[in-house]
Amino acid sequence: MKRTRSRHHRPGTNNSGGSGSAPRHQNGQIPLNRNHVFDSNGPEVRIRGTSQQLFEKYLQLGRDATSSGDRVTAEAYFQHAEHYFRILNAMNQAAQQAQAERQERAARSRPVYQQQPESGAEEDYDDQRGEAQPESEAVAS
Repeated sequence: MKRTRSRHHRPGTNNSGGSGSAPRHQNGQIPLNRNHVFDSNGPEVRIRGTSQQLFEKYLQLGRDATSSGDRVTAEAYFQHAEHYFRILNAMNQAAQQAQAERQERAARSRPVYQQQPESGAEEDYDDQRGEAQPESEAVAS
């Protein structure tokens, strides 16, 4: 039996998705960003756009169906809107987590300065500064 390879096979890599596949996270899902375009096959309509656009469009379609008295279709549109709302929330949470991780990495990469010891060494340093004594003590001596 002949083994087939994808067009862009490179030895030593573990391409499980075939040629031209999008990068994937550990759970097998395509990473999403705010500009990711979806093809949505909603009830009675096919819509293409970002998750934000689809959320707003399905909300508007649901409102329109509600105003025309079609509660069943309206509920279907609202369920589709909720789906894209959840996608938006997931993307926002992922963005916040990535930002927090970047801030942690930046904080760790900054040089750490040594602090002066908090023991009695600081008191000795004050005595060695040669600060001027108050006038009352200077006159009395």
